[in-house]
Amino acid sequence: MTASEAFYSKLGFANVMRSPFEHRGGSGACIMMKRGDMLMELYQLPQPELEGIRNRKDGHIDHIAFDVPDIDEAFATLKQGGFTIIEESPIFLNFWENGCKYFNIIGPDGERLEFNQIL
Repeated sequence: MTASEAFYSKLGFANVMRSPFEHRGGSGACIMMKRGDMLMELYQLPQPELEGIRNRKDGHIDHIAFDVPDIDEAFATLKQGGFTIIEESPIFLNFWENGCKYFNIIGPDGERLEFNQIL
């Protein structure tokens, strides 16, 4: 995480949020790096899962995220549109000052697209 934060800082991104999280019984860390209107989420999974990621040769992009003004409206619209939604409803995370809500859909090639609202 430290190396990634330094790398993206050199590209003009600033750390605008840092938060720990729990994942499969372990503690991870998440930071949000921002440059202009671009927001990049960097996260470090607990150690056992991280080992599998290190074996990748071409890096690892987990998902693309889109900020939306109304997460519930976005969820209803995509559900009505027949998209494959992973979560049963938007999920709350204790990120940012007041938290955020998100959900993911699956694209035609198996890619994951996140829709997010900072509360």
